Order: sequence, then C-alpha cells, then structure tokens
Amino acid sequence: MLSIIVAVASNNVIGKDNKLLWHLPEDLKRFKTLTTGHTIIMGRKTFEALGHVLPNRKHIVLTHNPDYKVDDENVEIVHSVSEIQKYVDDDNENFVIGGAIIYRMLMDYCQKMYVTRIAKSFEGDAFFPKIDEAKWKVVSREKGIKDENNTLDYEFIDYTRI
Repeated sequence: MLSIIVAVASNNVIGKDNKLLWHLPEDLKRFKTLTTGHTIIMGRKTFEALGHVLPNRKHIVLTHNPDYKVDDENVEIVHSVSEIQKYVDDDNENFVIGGAIIYRMLMDYCQKMYVTRIAKSFEGDAFFPKIDEAKWKVVSREKGIKDENNTLDYEFIDYTRI
C-alpha cells in the first residue's frame, strides 16, 4: 500500500530550489515516527536533497537517468512506475515522500495521505497537487503545537481514499 506524507503551505507550495522553505521540528518528528521501519519512495532530486540515507528505512529512488547509481544496500534505483507496483500491492505501508512530480505520478496509487498543512503562503517552484475532495476524506485533524521551535501555525490532517 502506498501513502503520501507531505508538508504543504496554504498555497500548495512544498519547496523551492529543491529545499524546504520552513523548519517545523514537530513535522520532522512526525515524519520520522511514521516512516521509520518502512519503505520511502522518492524522486532523485528529493533523494539528493536529503543529503544522506535516512536510518531504518528502505529508499526507492525513481529516476529517468539509466546511469544513476547509489552504493548503499538500503537504496534501490527504479526507472518506471511499473517497478513500484510491488509496493502498491504490498500489505505494508510504503511512503511517497516527494517531490512534486512523484506526488503527481503516484497520488492515484495511494490509499492514505498524511498532510502537514501550514497556514502561510510561501513563494516556491514545487507544488503539491490539489486534493480532490470527491476522492479523499479527512479521518483526523490535529492542530500543531506552536512554540519557540515551531513558529508557524499548522495542522496535521490525515486522509483516506474514498
């Protein structure tokens, strides 16, 4: 099963120049809690932006570059959506973590979404697709903790496919 995990600004921006535009430790903590022990699926640019292989997670990197290689046993390189089918059919939860193109390509295959919605607009060049309310329903909504480390208003919204 595929699930999306994403942090999104109020104008659907998710990044600029292959970087996050905000720092929310509570969101990062949630990401780590949800994805640890699972497979994470991403595009090449997102993988490179991570800066390192995240511990206790298998990484699937989708790229069109046939020569792209990563020498790490926790990283698998794939070149087509069909190579991800085994993760769609898997009973275990596997997480799509970005970027924008990968979200668009794989959203129709996902059964759940874990969205951190930030109550502020940002200028960016990467956008999350509009969530079709006819296909997704909110199953939980929790206001995020705002403090000296998490200075933006945000909420965690979980969706399941209708």
